[in-house]
Amino acid sequence: MNTMEWKDGSLLLLDQTRLPLEVKYVNCRSAQDVADAIKTMKVRGAPAIGAAAAYGLALAALTNTGLDKQEFINDIREKAKILAATRPTAVNLFWALDRMTDLLDRPGNDRVDRLRDLLINEAHRILIEDIEMNRNIGRFGSELIPDQASVLTHCNAGALATGGYGTALGVIRTAHEQGKNISVFADETRPLLQGARLTAWELMQDGIPVTLVTDNMAGYMMKRGMIDLAVVGADRITANGDVANKIGTYTVAVLCKEHKIPFYVAAPASTIDMNLPSGEEIPIEEREPSEVTAVFGKVVAPPGVKVFNPAFDITPNGMVTAIITDRGIIRPPYLEHLGKMFK
Repeated sequence: MNTMEWKDGSLLLLDQTRLPLEVKYVNCRSAQDVADAIKTMKVRGAPAIGAAAAYGLALAALTNTGLDKQEFINDIREKAKILAATRPTAVNLFWALDRMTDLLDRPGNDRVDRLRDLLINEAHRILIEDIEMNRNIGRFGSELIPDQASVLTHCNAGALATGGYGTALGVIRTAHEQGKNISVFADETRPLLQGARLTAWELMQDGIPVTLVTDNMAGYMMKRGMIDLAVVGADRITANGDVANKIGTYTVAVLCKEHKIPFYVAAPASTIDMNLPSGEEIPIEEREPSEVTAVFGKVVAPPGVKVFNPAFDITPNGMVTAIITDRGIIRPPYLEHLGKMFK
């Protein structure tokens, strides 16, 4: 099932707010439609957000029928600002928008129709490359999963969070495809339950054994020897190997360190932000209180209660056993080894 599809000049996005009970696609016909879908988490997951934003600019190019080159460029840059303002933490969003807008400055593209074609084709390329990167992540990461392993994952870093196949779930998928007899524990991932609604659903679709657990069960399960390793995705990785991921990831990492269980992070190179020295500089998105005070529209907290609702947390590099990328497995010291990867 495709997370997104370009069809007849519009972008179809699988509405992840309706899963697992309903499979419905949102038809985006403008950059604003895509921005709204990202903001409301109809599309989510760092790589998927990046690819969707690229298509948002492709839609902006397609809907701008003017012939004046400078006016066209100004319009595309304004639409890029709108898309960039949707979610601050996932660096793939800015990586994809920069990659698209860089095309506007290439010499020799004097005609608007040429720029329009370049933007649309680049969006297609970003999506195709993301799927290929995910498969490479799976190929490298599967080496770290032994036969008979019991794997814990948090949030959703699967096909739904990417252009297809997945990062953390891509590692799990590849191990399963290789015939390894593995099983997965999926944290429910409060407050929006991406683990329960999305990860459990994805794995069941693929026939991979999965057991759903609440977020506060992980420590108990580790103490009982029920978990062999944890693998999660990432929304941004800094130059020193600090990792921003869905809120609750840091807790899993602390528990893994206490119980001497490997904690792996799976992400494409586009998620690594070498411009930020550490996780302290990563902007953390805070979302609406209603996500915590209500569950699927049903209020579960007293009216007027104060709410703190960060969407992400930072896992320090010292708790990360290895970072699985599409270019290979990176181990500590991350500042040195990530630097070499981007030379």
